[in-house]
Amino acid sequence: MATFASGLPQFEGKAFGARLIAYPLLMLLVPAVWWASHRRGRPAVPWGAFALVMAPFLIDVTGNTLDLYDSVTWWDDANHFVNWALLCGGLGLLMVHRVPSTWVRVLLVTGLGAVLAIAWELAEWWTFIRHGTELGTAYTDTLGDEALGTLGALLAGAVLARRTVPLNPGAGAPGGPSGSRRGR
Repeated sequence: MATFASGLPQFEGKAFGARLIAYPLLMLLVPAVWWASHRRGRPAVPWGAFALVMAPFLIDVTGNTLDLYDSVTWWDDANHFVNWALLCGGLGLLMVHRVPSTWVRVLLVTGLGAVLAIAWELAEWWTFIRHGTELGTAYTDTLGDEALGTLGALLAGAVLARRTVPLNPGAGAPGGPSGSRRGR
C-alpha cells in the first residue's frame, strides 16, 4: 500500500521502504529456521506458532495504513504490548516444550522479548527517528515501548508456562525420560 500511495501522510517518515523489505523477511525467518532444523522426520508443522509470529507485522502495517498511530493516542502503546505478546507467544511455542522448569520458561520468553524490544527500538531509531521529526520525544517513547514490549513478553511467558508441557522431561522429572505428556 505504501508503495502505491507514497504521498499519504501516514506513511511519511515511517521508513516504509525498509519495512517493505524487512517485514516479509522477518515473517519468513522463523518458519525457515524451523524447517532447516526439522528436516529429518516429519514433525507436525507449528502453523499456530508461525501465525502468532507473523501477526504483529500485519497489525503494524494495518495500523499505519489506517493512520491509527497518529489518530488513536493509545494505538502505539497497545501495539507494543499486544504485538510482543503475540510475537513472543509464537516464538515461545517453538521453544518452551524443551524447558522443563516453569519459571525458566517465563524468564526465557520474557528475556527474549526484552532483547527483541531493544533491537526493535534500535532499528526504529536507525531507520527513521534519528533524522526525523520524532527525535524530541524519542527517549520517552522508546523507554515506554521497551517496557510495554517486555510486559507483553512476560504475559506470553506466563501463559505458555501454564499451558505448555515439555515433550521430553529429563530424568528425575515427573514423567521421566519416557516423554510422558502429563503436566505438572
